[in-house]
Amino acid sequence: MRIRRITVCALFSAIALTIWVVEGLLPPLTPIPGIKPGLANIVTVFTVYYLGAPYAAGVLAVRLLLGALLTGQVSALLYGGPAGVLALLAAVLLKKVIREEQLWAASAIAAVVHNSAQILIARAVTGTAAILVYWPLLVIAGIVAGSFTGLAAGFALKAVRKGSGPSF
Repeated sequence: MRIRRITVCALFSAIALTIWVVEGLLPPLTPIPGIKPGLANIVTVFTVYYLGAPYAAGVLAVRLLLGALLTGQVSALLYGGPAGVLALLAAVLLKKVIREEQLWAASAIAAVVHNSAQILIARAVTGTAAILVYWPLLVIAGIVAGSFTGLAAGFALKAVRKGSGPSF
């Protein structure tokens, strides 16, 4: 059973990495820096609820490390690493109080945590408080994008629970 979980986790990591790389090739959706749909997070949130926190941490780590190596975006590790870990921690903690049917809410909160962490990291790196002007916009974007990714992960989870995918 453990080998099967690791294999599925590797598959999820490959899917998340592919989505992340493709999303990075798309033009920005807004003129505001840092706003992206975060579609690879569908896989991470799904993994939290489907396989558990350790496997979701593995998916996140593989996506961040290989994504930075493949694209040459080392800043993705600086900003996305700590923010991703905090968002994952939020999702894991929220899983204890938010049911699968409300996965979208947990995902939205985790996205806000992610965006907030990134803006604080950017503040620390740049040394300027002026960057905090983006924070309210990133919160709104996090709620919208996080709700969407949570809904998508919830639909996928529901499909798998109904017997459309592997069970453990």
